[in-house]
Amino acid sequence: MSDLHPAALDEIDRQLIAALQINARESVATLARRLGIARTTVTSRLARLEKAQVITGYGVRLGQRVADGGLQAYVGITVKPRSGREVLRRLTGMAEVQVLCAVSGEFDYVAWLRADSPERLDELLDLIGSVDGVEKTTTSIILSCKIDRGQPLAPPLA
Repeated sequence: MSDLHPAALDEIDRQLIAALQINARESVATLARRLGIARTTVTSRLARLEKAQVITGYGVRLGQRVADGGLQAYVGITVKPRSGREVLRRLTGMAEVQVLCAVSGEFDYVAWLRADSPERLDELLDLIGSVDGVEKTTTSIILSCKIDRGQPLAPPLA
């Protein structure tokens, strides 16, 4: 793996990534025209960005109507000292945990859950709360998504 850091990305890399975040299915030829560079340059830059794990995959983002087929919630999780590894291990085994982030502030972790019913969400919250090392959870159910830009590229570090 390369040591390419987001701060090392140039403007063309950033424009290429931004274009792919809008439409990951865009053809290399269209990307080249849009960026004013050769197709071979686009191909080599994509290969470099993938090898450096700046781009780690391409996927499908569901529209809100499809995603809203169930419930989504953010769960702030406070863990007891030296319990983080076990909590992480247990939450990794729960398919409904879509994202888990270690955070600073009031919580140790914030999880994004997706459940197919209120009853399943209740079960998941009980499961999370019963994990050895979990001290407290605080849940916010997502009512609607107002802005979703995927994972935007952070600005370069000064």
